[in-house]
Amino acid sequence: MKQASAGVSAARSNLDWLADVLVSIEEGKAVRQELPSGGRLHIDRALPFLCVHVSDDDRAPVAREITQANASYLIAQDRATAAAIVEAVGALLERRFGAFMVIEMGELASDELLTDKAPFLPPFTIEVTAGKEAPIRAAARAFIAAFEAIQVKFRTPRVEIRYWSEERRAAGEALDIPFPLMRVRFAPVYRQQESDKIYPELRERLIAALFDAGLRAFAAFASATGSLATSTHRALGRKAFIDAVVRTDRCIDEVASTFDFLLAVTPINAQAAWTEFTASGCGRAPRFLYRPLTLEVEAAKRKLFSIPFEHLEDPVLYQLYREKQQELDLQLSMLSARETAKFTEFGRALYGPVEAALLRAAGEVLARTDKSGTEAGGSASSVRVCADCYFVERRAREMIAEYARRCSDFEARVEVRDDLPSGLLVSGRRLLIARSTLIPVDRVEAILSHEIGVHLLTYFNGSAQGLRLFRSGLAGYEGMQEGLAVFAEFLSGGMTGERLRLIAARVIACAAMLDGAALPEAHRLLIHEHGLPETDAFNVVLRVYRGGGLVKDAIYLRGLLQLLDHLADGGVLEPFWMGKIAASHFGVMQELSARGLLGGPAVRPMFLDHPQAPARLARARTGMSPLDLLDN
Repeated sequence: MKQASAGVSAARSNLDWLADVLVSIEEGKAVRQELPSGGRLHIDRALPFLCVHVSDDDRAPVAREITQANASYLIAQDRATAAAIVEAVGALLERRFGAFMVIEMGELASDELLTDKAPFLPPFTIEVTAGKEAPIRAAARAFIAAFEAIQVKFRTPRVEIRYWSEERRAAGEALDIPFPLMRVRFAPVYRQQESDKIYPELRERLIAALFDAGLRAFAAFASATGSLATSTHRALGRKAFIDAVVRTDRCIDEVASTFDFLLAVTPINAQAAWTEFTASGCGRAPRFLYRPLTLEVEAAKRKLFSIPFEHLEDPVLYQLYREKQQELDLQLSMLSARETAKFTEFGRALYGPVEAALLRAAGEVLARTDKSGTEAGGSASSVRVCADCYFVERRAREMIAEYARRCSDFEARVEVRDDLPSGLLVSGRRLLIARSTLIPVDRVEAILSHEIGVHLLTYFNGSAQGLRLFRSGLAGYEGMQEGLAVFAEFLSGGMTGERLRLIAARVIACAAMLDGAALPEAHRLLIHEHGLPETDAFNVVLRVYRGGGLVKDAIYLRGLLQLLDHLADGGVLEPFWMGKIAASHFGVMQELSARGLLGGPAVRPMFLDHPQAPARLARARTGMSPLDLLDN
């Protein structure tokens, strides 16, 4: 190890706290040390690298945020202090891993226009300077390859790579440290040149792209030196939540907990509405009554948008919370527009339209099954014995007790209610059963697998992850959640043609509603063109026209199709049991799990223990359509 410079030696003499930090690292403890002169040393866990940013002001905020996104980073006010800390920490980590590297992240003074001949906006500069040793060169190549593959909103990077000689490093062009070093400088393309105003979306993309490129560089160095084996470069990210994440999580959950969206838009007079509807000869939409709202929407929105996101130090979590904020905003807007035309349009923005392919799939299910719910050409089932709400309640309590035996935190409640349409509904940790519920006995296990084995299970498994976001649900989770729940009915042996027809009919009714059909028109459509019984058709249109027109019910079949595609492509189910997540979050959950930031499911679904479940799941992996679910 080379001799430290006089400046570094002087800085080291002022770092009395550093000895305690080194002891903590040796003992495997996390470190988050505020520096007396300003800045911070953060070491989530021992790793063979450190990301460093040196600045005595805030003129390079994006470089600072990229640095802080790493599991191990140092923010320092001056180069001498930074070098002294890196030298001490690096020596310890180099002994442990056999190698250690540093990325120093910074920004160029300005965003110079490199050419005026670009079709949109000109390229922007990234300067990468590294040593000539093979491992750090491998890191630099990985960084450059990753960043050159991205496009930052109409602007492409032009990377300039340089290599230090020993003389140039000694001349003060780099941090005075005895370890492989890569210096990154990028043009501040996130700022407007004339006014210095920020492009927020561009800033977020730049942070995410440079952070990812940095992780790839660290992974390449670890591979070249054999210092650390990783399954993926993203596994080198954070494995612990900082306090700012927990605070943001609690704030988001406080807003989400002030209302139950589905209860707020579900009629409380379903039986009276049916009576009114039949009294009109099914020609006039009945009046639906709703629970009074228990929150002031504007106050909830003010609280929602006052939540700070800028100190999370994790681009992945930042994106998850911003998505959830936007989803809650749409839900609150829908509540404020309940029983108006705007409700439908906000719902379209939240749940999406009914795509042509989804509508075709629904039509195929209805065309290839007859009125009795059997596949065309099959034999109709005999009359089935039905279970009332008390039978369902008793069996639900037994199933919950078994889940609680397997996981002590599975503390669900069961309530029989008079203010719900026939059926079951999960709200938080509660299973709500309508007193008017009548379910064929051979469907009880399937519907409880749907509600308890998926909706309640992912609530409690999400709670066990340490962040409430995973129990209340990541943005857009409902589609995949309902797809999983319908698939659970199949795995438990309770999928029927009648049930599949209802799921398909919801899509048909949603499409009709979005096309402008009134409730009576959609009701007639389901009866005359698709053969649904009058009461079943009414239950479908009640769900679809509640609140003013709710397109949510199209997500059951959409989610099922997404899940079947996922399984046919070789996907696994395990990450979906960790909490309430969307199909788009599958990769995120795998990354957070690989980092060690998320644990496995606290309890697995009991329907996976059904004797036929493994064979049914294996069949799904070979490719299935919704109609194939009827072949139990």
